Amino acid sequence: MSARPLMVKPLMPHPALPGADWADCYELQVPKSDFTAIAAARAMLVRFPLWVRLLLKLRDSVTSMFGLKSSGSAAGDGVETIGFFPVVSKSDNQVVLGFDDRHLDFRVIIDVRDDAQGHRLVDATTLVRRKILLGRIYIAVIAPFHRLIVANMLASFGKRMSTVSLRTSP
Repeated sequence: MSARPLMVKPLMPHPALPGADWADCYELQVPKSDFTAIAAARAMLVRFPLWVRLLLKLRDSVTSMFGLKSSGSAAGDGVETIGFFPVVSKSDNQVVLGFDDRHLDFRVIIDVRDDAQGHRLVDATTLVRRKILLGRIYIAVIAPFHRLIVANMLASFGKRMSTVSLRTSP
């Protein structure tokens, strides 16, 4: 079982954002468990490490100059959120988060499923539809940070799941 997330080919076009023109997907195998996609998303997205929170503050201060939504913009809208991401749709096996802005539309999809080896697979897919040049520039600038954050978020989740699995093993 890999403790490191693997970058895998995302499903394109994806039903969560059929017009997406940028995507990535990371997959992690964890011990068999009955957690749902919603529980996985909450475990990964509710509390970020300090370095991620600092990057988000920097992102919010820069993007506010361009009139773009901040990471906290959905919090007061009465919309269900996981972390600061608005919930678009949810089921036990998949949760779709995201919103549309003037420069791009984005979705984060957390999928969970069982594999043939008796483990659970967790996929984190990011889809983006870049609408204007600012959206293309934004993605080009943040993509390296995004990849680092997603891989770290999944790896941290995997470590917590392994710890729980070890404590509950006979």
